[in-house]
Formats: sequence, C-alpha cells, structure tokens
Amino acid sequence: VQLQASGGGLVQPGGSLRLSCAASGGTFSNYGMGWFRQAPGKEREFVAGISGGGRSTYYADSVKGRFTISRDNAKNTVSLRMNSLKPEDTAVYYCAAGGFWGLPGGKYDYWGQGTQVTVSS
Repeated sequence: VQLQASGGGLVQPGGSLRLSCAASGGTFSNYGMGWFRQAPGKEREFVAGISGGGRSTYYADSVKGRFTISRDNAKNTVSLRMNSLKPEDTAVYYCAAGGFWGLPGGKYDYWGQGTQVTVSS
C-alpha cells in the first residue's frame, strides 16, 4: 500500500485545514486508517483513526471536538478536517494504514511521507 498525504500549510491560530491521504496498491476498505503527528523534539503521537468501513472513529483527547477524520472508500482517500487550530498543533502529519479498526494503539504497517502543518500568527 502506498500513501500520499497532502494539504498541509501555514494557518493562523483559530483557522482550519483539511489534510488528505490518497492510497494505492491495496484493498483500501480492508485497512483501518490513522493520522499521526510529530512535532520537533517530540515523539510521534496518534491523532485520529477510522475503521475500514468508516463506522468507528477514534481521537486523541487533545483534538476531540476540533478534528474530524473521514474516508471515502470509493476514492481510496482518508481526510482529516482540522478546525480551531492551535500553535501546539504544529507538526508533521502522517497518514498510516493498518489493522481494520484504526485503533490508537493498533499496528500500522504503511506510512505516507508526511505533510507539514504550521499554526502561527
């Protein structure tokens, strides 16, 4: 499975961004999908996950109510809508594919290349 993330950029605090991840090379609906992020000097952390069928979603406490993960299995894409962005959301964001449920502690075997999100005035 190959993953290509896009949509990052510079946004002011309180603004919004939508990240997208396009998948190829596998049966997309078999995979749970996750978004992770890594800020400078910090470990990579789970942000959001979605099950293969799209019915179950999971979020880190830090983004609950602000971020929304969704997927379109017909287009082999997963998206992360990010609202009310804060400077602490600044990081490189990665999409990943793994076990069907897209759990925070699940095993993710395939990773995209990352897209930079910077929240700053």
